[in-house]
Amino acid sequence: MKVIRTAQGLRDWSAEVLAAGLSLGFVPTMGALHAGHMSLVEKARGANDRIAVSVFVNPTQFNNPTDLATYPRTEEADLAMLEAAGVDVAFVPTVDEMYPEPDTRVFDLGPVAEVMEGAMRPGHFNGVAQVVSRLFAMVRPTRAYFGEKDFQQIAVIRRMVELEGGFDGLEIVDVPIKREADGLAMSSRNVRLTPEMRQAAPSIRKALLHAVELAGAMTPSEVIDATITEINSVPGLETEYFQIVDGATCQPIKAWHESEQPVGCVTVYAGDVRLIDNIKF
Repeated sequence: MKVIRTAQGLRDWSAEVLAAGLSLGFVPTMGALHAGHMSLVEKARGANDRIAVSVFVNPTQFNNPTDLATYPRTEEADLAMLEAAGVDVAFVPTVDEMYPEPDTRVFDLGPVAEVMEGAMRPGHFNGVAQVVSRLFAMVRPTRAYFGEKDFQQIAVIRRMVELEGGFDGLEIVDVPIKREADGLAMSSRNVRLTPEMRQAAPSIRKALLHAVELAGAMTPSEVIDATITEINSVPGLETEYFQIVDGATCQPIKAWHESEQPVGCVTVYAGDVRLIDNIKF
């Protein structure tokens, strides 16, 4: 595996791959890799001639300085995992390499970025669009892979690709959530959970599964209220939001018939650790 730390080095490698007529899969990550990330790598490995993975904690998508400071960074372990998985290139830039000048672009991401995470974390999705657009421009991937745990983020990235142009033929591939044996969605933030909160956190998944059961007899609004009550009844868990939205637009629905694919999206604080999850109805 080749480790590249400069934007120009990544562009040069990508140009060689594409000039040879090979397909290029790309998995952007913020490091602290786990089996969820590796499921994206495995999917990319099976569908492309070459694969690249970026490891970069992007400061422009954090609206909370403490969250940025405490985000786990495990570069040595990450590189070992990527090499073992057969990755061709790991791109590990510094902040100065990614942003030699401040990125002042503001993306018109529209309604898809204004609800849920967009409402709770002002500027977050604009920062995501900034870094992903830069990475796409460097890598020029055939396919890019994202986990469905960040359900809304995938919709935002599709919108960014539409806005930017220049990424003709790029396929955005979403990969199902990878879970621990007890149902907790895998996340780099899980390592920050105390033993007590780690024991409580799987209740989020249980509540989502119960929400699907309730949907047959309740309106979306009633399901939302019941699910929030169930999660908040677990000591240490506090729901920031639970919304049932259309899977394509991320807009809230009031009746089940309003969407062909309703999705329940939740954010919960387990102690001081912010966890997200979702489920399709």
